[in-house]
This record gives sequence, structure tokens and C-alpha cells, in this order.
Amino acid sequence: TEAAYRERLTAKIREVLEDRQIDETRIVTEAAIFADKIAVDEETVRLRSHIASFRDILGAFNGPIGRKLDFLVQEMNREANTIGSKAQDAATAQVVVEIKSDIEKIREQIQNIE
Repeated sequence: TEAAYRERLTAKIREVLEDRQIDETRIVTEAAIFADKIAVDEETVRLRSHIASFRDILGAFNGPIGRKLDFLVQEMNREANTIGSKAQDAATAQVVVEIKSDIEKIREQIQNIE
């Protein structure tokens, strides 16, 4: 999290600089940059949107849907990969692995459509 990162960064800077003055503004800025790098809000919103679209297509089921579903699964996988690359803890990384595994199972089933 941002707070934990800020604490680690402050401790590391204190260690390196020893008795010198620490620029608190710089630490806050660096922590904010870090928080922005690991934020996955946009990816989770897009992933939820892809899942909703997937359900809508399955619900409508009018005409060929294999390619549409295949495209959505590619997009879901892309979002899961991005979330995984931003993951800063093992628990999140494990969830991403499970999501990707489920997406792959869905992709395999889509191959049987159309």
C-alpha cells in the first residue's frame, strides 16, 4: 500500500542519509507515484465491463458469437495480465493466476462455438 511504501522509503532514506534532513514532500510525491503505478482500479473496471459484455452476448445468443466472445476473452486476459504485473503481494498474484486459469478454460470452450 502507499502508506507501507512511504514508511519503507522513509526508513531507507534515513539509513542512507543518516543525520541529514529528509525532504518529506519528496517522500510523499514518490509514494503517490508508486501508488499510481500499482493502482488497478481502471483494469478492474474494464475487466468487469468485459465480463458484463460477455454475459450480454451469451444472453442474447442471436447469430454467430464465437468471435465476439473470443475477442472479449483476449481483452479479459489483457486486463488480468496488467493487474498481475502491478501486483505487489503474493495473494493478489495468486488471484490473478486463478483468474487467468479460468479465462483460459473459457477460451477453450469458446473454441467449440462456431
